[in-house]
Amino acid sequence: MKNKSIFILALCIMMALVMTALPSLQVAAESTHDEPQKEGKYISEIKIGIGETAKEAEEGLKEYTILKEGNSNVDLNQNAGGGIGSKGERVVYLGYKTTDNRSEAVTDLAVMNMKGGYSVKDYEMLMDQQMTEQIIPMVDNLLISINEYRENYDSDIEENRKKAQYIHDELNKLTDDDCNNAGLGDLLLNQTKYEMGDEAYDALPDEEKVKHADILTIFAQANGKATLTIINLLTKACDTDENTWIDRFIETSYEDLIGLYGDMLPSDAENAIAKEYDDGANMILDMWDPMKETLDSYDENVAKLDELMAKDLSQQQKLVEEFDFENATDEQAEAFGDALAEITAVNEAIVDLNTSILLTDCLRAVDYQDGTLADFFAQDSDIVANDKTLIYPLIASLSEGQKANLEFITLSELIMLAMTDSDSYKEAANDDAVTSSIYEDVDRDIYKKGGVGLTNEALRSQAAEETFSNGNKLSLLSYIMLGVAGASGIALTVTAIMKITAAAKYNSRVNYLNGQIEGIKKLFKPTFESKKLTMNSLQKATASYNNSISPYTEALEGPQTKALQARNIFCSKLLIGASIVFVVFSSVALFITYMDLKSYYDVDLTPIPHYIVDEKDITAYNDKGEKTVIKNLAAYYKAVSCNRPEDDEWYDILGTCADLNATVGRQWLALYAAKNEDMKPILASSLKAVIGSTDVPPTYTTGIHMFSSSAAYNLNNTQYIWNNKADSIFVYFNYEGENETPGAAAGSAVSTGYIALTAIAGLLVGILSTLGVTYAIRRKKKNSK
Repeated sequence: MKNKSIFILALCIMMALVMTALPSLQVAAESTHDEPQKEGKYISEIKIGIGETAKEAEEGLKEYTILKEGNSNVDLNQNAGGGIGSKGERVVYLGYKTTDNRSEAVTDLAVMNMKGGYSVKDYEMLMDQQMTEQIIPMVDNLLISINEYRENYDSDIEENRKKAQYIHDELNKLTDDDCNNAGLGDLLLNQTKYEMGDEAYDALPDEEKVKHADILTIFAQANGKATLTIINLLTKACDTDENTWIDRFIETSYEDLIGLYGDMLPSDAENAIAKEYDDGANMILDMWDPMKETLDSYDENVAKLDELMAKDLSQQQKLVEEFDFENATDEQAEAFGDALAEITAVNEAIVDLNTSILLTDCLRAVDYQDGTLADFFAQDSDIVANDKTLIYPLIASLSEGQKANLEFITLSELIMLAMTDSDSYKEAANDDAVTSSIYEDVDRDIYKKGGVGLTNEALRSQAAEETFSNGNKLSLLSYIMLGVAGASGIALTVTAIMKITAAAKYNSRVNYLNGQIEGIKKLFKPTFESKKLTMNSLQKATASYNNSISPYTEALEGPQTKALQARNIFCSKLLIGASIVFVVFSSVALFITYMDLKSYYDVDLTPIPHYIVDEKDITAYNDKGEKTVIKNLAAYYKAVSCNRPEDDEWYDILGTCADLNATVGRQWLALYAAKNEDMKPILASSLKAVIGSTDVPPTYTTGIHMFSSSAAYNLNNTQYIWNNKADSIFVYFNYEGENETPGAAAGSAVSTGYIALTAIAGLLVGILSTLGVTYAIRRKKKNSK
């Protein structure tokens, strides 16, 4: 390639810039000082305290602020219990912690009920579908780049070897937790588990398995910036040829491509070329206008650079250097943040301008056709789009690895890579950069089977049509037994009346006869006790006594009395039998009824998903305004935890996932919290409970809501509790004001999670320190013209 030696110093700087561009360095301003917030504190964490008593619920929320109404803690489960057979009332408090750090803020609170519109199975099918349709095709493409990286790492071509070794060192700053925190640079030099196949991988001992990365898991679960960084770096490590793609491009014409299809008619050859290279050409066209703008803004960029280089930042630099982190006041901290932000903004602008200027200088120095490469890339995109044959030779000149992942690298990066020699890689080396896990800030539990539920409009609509009744309180058998018990009670009553009647008649006759006998005894008693009574008189008196009492004594033993006695005995036995029957049937009826009530109130709870994924279309943008996500299936809401102890009867099923119905309701009602940088944070000071009223407080529009709605939801809804007369409970909140600056939207084409990757602060300082030299060289050239 012509004139390459002129640009060694410039290319060295550009190479360093290229390698630090993608991670989007966040300078010390973010890591050492948070900008003071304008509007109070945010909620950083939510926890639910549950107890048989208020004290027990409070004990579960130590170090948390408990939601209050006035001066009283708000019981989210008050008067929600049932009657006989229920588990009664339990106290449920909501506790929260606060933060001034916007990136740690809770951005939404939603509830999902046990029979609501979510599906664990659908989520697992979705993950399998994502693996099949997104991850595996991406990895298949990436393996082309990986193989070129491996070949270059041990290449005899010095520039390719230095390039791959530099990329190796950069990849090693990303570590894999599953492989003993080994760097990706080392791991990807070996075959991955996917390449080996499960059978061969499983046959390895554990100490060997950690040398072979599970690349499918990496791209399914690693945070978004890590996955994009890996792809970008590996694409930069491609091209095993001795010549660069620009070398090949400037020597290749569209006619040369036609010539490669010598056995075809020209029209057929043109169609074959278009079919092979059109997709890549469209990707280059998507990058065309930014490149043209860079070239067209050369003079403007030079002027801006002159202005920035002349800017006096000595006061800001002094303030930053002398800042006392331990003893600084709020005002000093704010001044420090402002100074550091200004220094950072100026330095970043200088880097960007120098990159654009140096890129233009390089392209102007390379001859192409009747002009230079700068002239080629300065053409209007409409002209190139109408004649893609201009780009087809460029695509044909790329290596297979570069073509496979062209969408993950910019046109300027491609150009600078082709213009970088081995010395430049050596100069750009940075051994002091920190390492970070590819799974940093990613809760990997979301990828475990059974722990995540998927919700969407269709599932919620279907659930809304279903009844949430827990069935009848009593079974048919209970009603039958209660009826039998009632009938036995009636029989017992009738028998008791019969017994009373029979006993009364028998007792009346016996008492009458005994009374007569006693009267006769009293009548004859003086005669028999007389001391003057002669034997003859005694005999006469005895005969008279016997004649008088005999009819009554005979009546006591007579058939009528015996009949009354027999009837009385029969009624007594019948009463005992009826009593036994009544007791038995009543006891059975009461037992069955109690068991029915117990079964009615003792609901069989199902596991609470640790996450709910709200499936909906989202368009997100990164900090450069570029669209990064079209459909985001990673809007994760994490279940709020509670103080449930391990010896609780529901711990094995629910774990520590909070149930706002305290496991005594018709079904669980789980609370979920989201932390999403694309959403506004909730203001902790705005939390407000309203009990017994459906009136929305002034200035409020939302609160804890169902996934199906943005309106605040009644947490004492009678669909989920037993007491139909329980007071309604709404918890309202406000989001941060519209006038606040939104957080940077990150997003990923693959997965969730956000991370500040490979914070190469030392390299950035080195780059900035060389800008003065580069600037002086450019000024000298300019003045000599």
